Amino acid sequence: MAFSLMKLPYADTALDPVISARTISFHHGMHHKTYVDNLNKLVENDPMSSMSLVDIVKAVAGKADKVGHFNNAGQVFNHDFYWNSLKPNGGGQPGGALKSQIDSDLGGYDKFKADLHAAALGQFGSGWAWLVWKTKEKKLAIEKTANADTPIARGDAPILTIDVWEHAYYLDHQNRRAAYATAVIEKLLNWDFAAEQFAKAK
Repeated sequence: MAFSLMKLPYADTALDPVISARTISFHHGMHHKTYVDNLNKLVENDPMSSMSLVDIVKAVAGKADKVGHFNNAGQVFNHDFYWNSLKPNGGGQPGGALKSQIDSDLGGYDKFKADLHAAALGQFGSGWAWLVWKTKEKKLAIEKTANADTPIARGDAPILTIDVWEHAYYLDHQNRRAAYATAVIEKLLNWDFAAEQFAKAK
């Protein structure tokens, strides 16, 4: 198997009550796993089986005959990134160089928080809200993407993400996406992971 389902960096119960073990069992154990399984079937006996997720996404982005590859590789990458963007007892404010960059590029933490929340709510249907390092502009930005789309398809570097597909929150919050996004930002965002991604991106 070229790709495998990532092992979560915390227990299934560790994000409760914002994200319950029941949600994780469906989201990680079924939805995420299905994308991994589908991708492995698509790249079986194919040179792409030796490529990284990032390289596959970049290679197939925009190619009509590779939509399945893009959707599944993108979703594996996005979900891996999402689980790492969260941690028990997370949230709060970043520090160091990332805080300084947020202050200069995004108008400070409070505006960043409001804008990330707005991106999570403003994504119509399924998708993602992101804190992204724009590689050409050399600055941070808040973005939203639909379905399996991901900043890496455009050569940008994700720093944090919030999954706003309904399966990410519906069992715990029903249709209250706003409450889910608020709780993730305030209680679960993994600023240590974000700082590592920011250091690599710059």
